[in-house]
Amino acid sequence: MTIEKSQDKKKKKLYAQDIKDRLISIFIGIFALLWIFPIAWTLWSSFRPYTEIMKNGVLSPPQELGLFNYEEAISRMELPTYFLNSALITIPAVFLTLLFGSLMAFVVTRYSFKFNVALLLLFTAGNLLPAQLVFIPVFKMYLALGDLVGDRRFLYDNHWGVVLIHVAFQMGFATFVLSSYMKTIPKEISESAMVDGANVFTHFFRVMLPLLRPPLASLAVLMTTWIYNDFFWALVLMSTDKKRPITSALGRLQGEFTTDYNLLAAGAMIAVIPTLIVFFVMRKQFVSGLTLGSTKG
Repeated sequence: MTIEKSQDKKKKKLYAQDIKDRLISIFIGIFALLWIFPIAWTLWSSFRPYTEIMKNGVLSPPQELGLFNYEEAISRMELPTYFLNSALITIPAVFLTLLFGSLMAFVVTRYSFKFNVALLLLFTAGNLLPAQLVFIPVFKMYLALGDLVGDRRFLYDNHWGVVLIHVAFQMGFATFVLSSYMKTIPKEISESAMVDGANVFTHFFRVMLPLLRPPLASLAVLMTTWIYNDFFWALVLMSTDKKRPITSALGRLQGEFTTDYNLLAAGAMIAVIPTLIVFFVMRKQFVSGLTLGSTKG
């Protein structure tokens, strides 16, 4: 009887666990559908003429499908100029963020000093500040620095001004992630390097940095997406439209009195292509960085 009761308990537990797993799977499936629906709808709308939707309604069956919205978007967005502007902002910002973030993580995790934990918390807290809260002080600071050097466009209306503000805002998150990962690396590796006579730069660039490739790849994908898709800082820190990134080029697709949202959808699909390329090229490193960082140690 005792064996039968224990078997019944096991069956009940397994049954309850199976129900929980199914409910979780259903919830994840619903969440995934809700997440992908706006993207799928935008892609679907980009192939339809806006006049057809205005006449027959959004849910009407399509009478015409084609690439005409994409052709018009390409002709009006001046893609080479704005894609180049996005590259001039995104690539240096991602590189500098990862470099400074890894250096900061190296300092706070491998060297003990009085304020290392407070310094890490300060960097993390700075990342939580909303951009809308600090953009006026940043704007005034850029103008003041420009007046100081005799050129108001020293940082304002300059790609490097946008790059620096992205580095300042994203470095806290990068430092937090890399320091958390770096704590899982055995300290014996660092001790062996120092016993062999490695200086600080050799210790970081030759020993620690190669071990950080998985989280750096994951962060590179995330940072590229966040910085490339940013519209706010380029809008408030740049006055010349020709210098702004691709997100600003979507404004060229808006009419003076009405907006063709299907044309805007096509432009959005074109603008997102570089981030998709980055993700698919680095998807293996991205996934391995996330999983390794969560299981190591």
